[in-house]
Amino acid sequence: MTGNTQLPADARKAWDAYVEMGRSKSAYFGYLQDLDRKYRHGGNPTLAESLQLEKLLKAHDEKVTAFNRAMKNVVDREARELLLQKISAGSAGQKE
Repeated sequence: MTGNTQLPADARKAWDAYVEMGRSKSAYFGYLQDLDRKYRHGGNPTLAESLQLEKLLKAHDEKVTAFNRAMKNVVDREARELLLQKISAGSAGQKE
C-alpha cells in the first residue's frame, strides 16, 4: 500500500492520528533520554525540564485519546483491516 490515499476517509483520519501518536511518543521519550544522558552521573532535572516532560506526556496522552476515538469511527471491516495492515507494516514514521 502506498500512501494513505488508498484508505477511506475515516481510516485515513485514524492513520493520521496514529502517526501523530507516534510522533508525540518519540518526542516524549527523546526528551526523557536527553535528560537521562544529562543527569546520568548525578543531579536532577530542573523544574523547567520536569514541566516540559509533563507537557510532552500530556500531549502524548491526548494523541492516544484521539487515535482511540478515530479507531472507533472506522466501522467498515475492510477499511479497518487495511488500516491495521498499514499499522502492522511499521510505516507510521512516514507522514503521507
